[in-house]
Amino acid sequence: MTNGTIGTEGVRPATLELPGAAIVYDIRDADREDEVPVLLMIGSPMDASGFSTLAGHFPDRTVATYDPRGVSRSVREDGATWSTPDEHADDLHRLIAALDAGPVDVFASSGGAVNALELVARHPEQVRTLVAHEPPLASALADRAEALAAVVNVRDTYEREGLGPAMAKFIGLTMIQGPVPAAFGDAAPDPAAFGLPTEDDGSRDDPMVGGHIVAVTHHELDYDALRGASTRIVVAAGAESEHTITYRAAVAVAEGLGTEAVIFPSHHAGFLGGEFGQQGDPDAFAERLREVLAEEGYVGRCQ
Repeated sequence: MTNGTIGTEGVRPATLELPGAAIVYDIRDADREDEVPVLLMIGSPMDASGFSTLAGHFPDRTVATYDPRGVSRSVREDGATWSTPDEHADDLHRLIAALDAGPVDVFASSGGAVNALELVARHPEQVRTLVAHEPPLASALADRAEALAAVVNVRDTYEREGLGPAMAKFIGLTMIQGPVPAAFGDAAPDPAAFGLPTEDDGSRDDPMVGGHIVAVTHHELDYDALRGASTRIVVAAGAESEHTITYRAAVAVAEGLGTEAVIFPSHHAGFLGGEFGQQGDPDAFAERLREVLAEEGYVGRCQ
């Protein structure tokens, strides 16, 4: 493991050399000493930069973020830009061990929530509380056959036609209210309507609509292991996401765990404060996250 220098915003980068990839992560040290777990924030395929705003709301906690294997700075040796939840879970297991700070709290969003659930199923001793925000597990839905087929259609469109047409279909899928129709793949939305490229540039290295989207949505959780884990698992859904595929998946996963989904402010990207051109409600989101974590016995301040 190699450590970098502290950047202008107090971010200390480090690199963890693992088989097949170098995993790059960032540490934001707490502004005071306290007996509270490290807070690990993860997404997938979103990298560490997506948590800049949210991390800033927790100055009293040491916050760790990372670039998942194959994304941004965490380059895979084979050049691939996606990995399976199993691979990500193993990386997270090794990353937490490298932090050497005992059990951590984890906030995980989207594909990161799937990876974190897989981590907890395997290594519950490493995580005190997991807040899994809108894991996009189409495999958990009552309409799983249609939802999984729609995801494969997005991936196949990418392989055939490139980023623009595939991303247009992906956006359309995320906007569906309620069950996914069996005829989803028949529609071909215009990429230009979403500001997407209409020409195929020949590249096939997008970390979202390539192999990742199938691997994460098709993943099957070990519910028995999760229900028996020592980790406190909170599945969260955004108030503005109601009826969408990720909200419905969050509700289904919570039901599989014998709990209910906890509602957070805003939408699937509710913690973003302008990162990637997306705006949620990060102040309210951070306050809700702090409240949920406080139920485990720690109360701090939200900035």
